[in-house]
Amino acid sequence: MKTIKTTESIAVLLDLIDEAYDRRAWHGPNLRGAIRGLRPAEAAWRPDGGANSIWRIVLHCAYWKYAVRRRLTGEGKRGSFARKGSNWFPLPEPADARAWKADVALLDEEHRVLREVVAAAPAARLSDRIGAHTVARLIYGIAAHDIYHAGQIRLLIRLSGAKRR
Repeated sequence: MKTIKTTESIAVLLDLIDEAYDRRAWHGPNLRGAIRGLRPAEAAWRPDGGANSIWRIVLHCAYWKYAVRRRLTGEGKRGSFARKGSNWFPLPEPADARAWKADVALLDEEHRVLREVVAAAPAARLSDRIGAHTVARLIYGIAAHDIYHAGQIRLLIRLSGAKRR
């Protein structure tokens, strides 16, 4: 793998995570755009067969932004995410508009702080290894994760018959 050492590389990675999350992109809906206008009941809907709901995917994405940030800062795998558990989370009780708004705000906050960590990263560190991956790979991996789940959310919206506002 080629060593990445320019400050332009940080800017490219920031553009990538922003396009995957909330900035207009060539590939279509990003993660934030995919959930825009959803009501709590629509976000909580699950298809037959036990697939995850949009709401659970939102919490999953927030968690992985948190986990990648902790790895980038050297805080490790264990920490105190805002919700109890890891990876996939149960819906809050009650799963109402206030709780949906709070969980979307959690996703926004985790993106914001991850972005700050990436922006502050020295470009020379992008080729450093954290476990099996380089710093750069963790960053573009979290962007790919957002894009993947944005597509999954769009499919769930279509399957549910929800009407976008």
